[in-house]
Amino acid sequence: MFRLWAKVFENNHLIRDTVIEDPGEDTRTHKVFRALDEVCYRFDLGKPIWLDATIRDFKRHDKTRFTQDNFIETIDFDYLEIHVIEED
Repeated sequence: MFRLWAKVFENNHLIRDTVIEDPGEDTRTHKVFRALDEVCYRFDLGKPIWLDATIRDFKRHDKTRFTQDNFIETIDFDYLEIHVIEED
């Protein structure tokens, strides 16, 4: 089971979160991208852009933050954080 926890923060406060589960047999990369697509759908967000720093943090910690720099449109929060909390 693959589980990704997504959290939206504003002024250092968690304002919404969700957990996406993927029991499929696909690659980890595909699971992460599908989960992020689902998060953006649930939170009504445009898809963020993976910058070099974002990729580096995710590879190192299984967790990263998407700030205004990662989005084309203006966001009404400080950042979206994703964190892989379970992998098979």
